[in-house]
Amino acid sequence: MNLEQPMTSHGPITRDLLQTFEDVRSRTFARLDGLTDAEYLWEPVAFCMTLRPAADGMFRADPRPAGEVRPAPFTTIGWRIWHIGADCLRGYGRFFGDDPQSDDRHLWPGTASEGVQELANDWSRFRNHVESLGDDRLLQPMGPIAGDYGHESYLLLALHALDEAAHHGAELGVLRDLYLHGIDMKQRANHDEVSPAPRPPSGA
Repeated sequence: MNLEQPMTSHGPITRDLLQTFEDVRSRTFARLDGLTDAEYLWEPVAFCMTLRPAADGMFRADPRPAGEVRPAPFTTIGWRIWHIGADCLRGYGRFFGDDPQSDDRHLWPGTASEGVQELANDWSRFRNHVESLGDDRLLQPMGPIAGDYGHESYLLLALHALDEAAHHGAELGVLRDLYLHGIDMKQRANHDEVSPAPRPPSGA
């Protein structure tokens, strides 16, 4: 899987923006290196949002709950990878005139290697859109293609995408650390250590 992105000559805004995208990309994919299927769908707490197989054999991401839920549902690594790739980076393609590849945006691979590759594809596609604009267009409003966001600039869109990718990428790293350090096993062990001894029957 070739994740390297070519860096060519750009204006200063585009150049710095793409370099920051590359910094976030390289850090994120370094943290995903060697991801196993077990980690990909690991549910560290009950009722995680995740990727689930349907009757047709395809995996789909659980839809986000309507409205504001407190606390927000916990998610698996696979779900967060889907969110960065399909929900954010691919979803923002509509502001560049991309036609959706599928009517079901929740479709996503059920294995780690395929999920990481799909994220790489979405990342590359969005980056190329940003690169194609140039400094002048980055600073201009997106216009009618963006609907209610038409008055916002492409630079703001790119920075929003970068923020989504960076903070969710950091969450992926934390989840991997928790899994690799056996946090679920330690929690069970600690619970056993602090559980009070059973009381003898009355009158014993």
